[in-house]
Amino acid sequence: MYDKIQNDLDEVATKLKKYVQNGFFMNQIEVREEPRLIEVPNEAKLKPLEKVDVTKIRFMAVDCSTRTLRRGHNWGIYLFRVSCVYVKNRDVKWNFEERIRMAEGSLRFRHYRVRTIRFELESEMAFKNLDKLEENDYLLLDGASYFGEKKGFYLSLYQECQKRGINLLTISKQSPMLHDNKGRDLVATISALAENKFPCWVYHPVKKANKNEQLYGDVSLIKLCESSPRIFRCDIMEYLTNKNINELLSPLTGISEDPRCLGYPVVLWLAHDFSRPSNSKLLYYYEQVRKKLAESRLLERLQREELSCNFPQTLHGIKYPFEMEPIDYV
Repeated sequence: MYDKIQNDLDEVATKLKKYVQNGFFMNQIEVREEPRLIEVPNEAKLKPLEKVDVTKIRFMAVDCSTRTLRRGHNWGIYLFRVSCVYVKNRDVKWNFEERIRMAEGSLRFRHYRVRTIRFELESEMAFKNLDKLEENDYLLLDGASYFGEKKGFYLSLYQECQKRGINLLTISKQSPMLHDNKGRDLVATISALAENKFPCWVYHPVKKANKNEQLYGDVSLIKLCESSPRIFRCDIMEYLTNKNINELLSPLTGISEDPRCLGYPVVLWLAHDFSRPSNSKLLYYYEQVRKKLAESRLLERLQREELSCNFPQTLHGIKYPFEMEPIDYV
């Protein structure tokens, strides 16, 4: 077990010891939802994307998974596995890092805290690998273009990509905050609007970048493969919006025809796939956490909380928290 994980376990034990001795404040922080974006559909915002040669362009993507190792009503211990993938033509290279973190508080607050940790780990991983990219190469992050103030990616990552001339885009797997003017799902509305217009297209902008709201990119919608009905939110960093948007996004069509993830950039799919820990690795870390809690004389007390929290899952035949959803609050 490498040093970083051992240090993580020590930190988890220290925090849980304080929790057992002192409890925690019930109202630690106000958790605000991401603001909903309302768009009046406008066909004039639809523009075609063209297939271009991408053999000389390097694409890099970062993603992080979260799995629950142990949990009570007021705390959770999580395994984070962050992966980085870089693709040029058909050459694929990747690396990953695993960390263990503890989050304290209510279920909703823990979700907020876990998301913040993921932003931190993904930003750090992107920084470590940024030298692999050259000017006009692409860095793709999973999610929306929120940076800074503990609610998003590192602002310094945005600034470094701008300095180096790297095309930084964020692409979301789902977009629940996007609505049309009737309150319906915007992705479905624009999909119907664009039907039979272009094989691949961009709808830009849904909303312009607003750094006062930590929104550092223009929000757009993209369809990257003619054979796939999938449409995704793509945020284009503000420093890139002076470029021709069609030319900027068209290279994404060249990496979105892999049958494993048709219509979705394969480099992001690979980052997501490589971020998934195996069941054997999860069981190993589960046992390491158990040993650390036992050494710290915390195990018996915390197991009582786990019994109080996890009985509904036990009724469904679930033995370990990581057998449920990848995170205990989605």
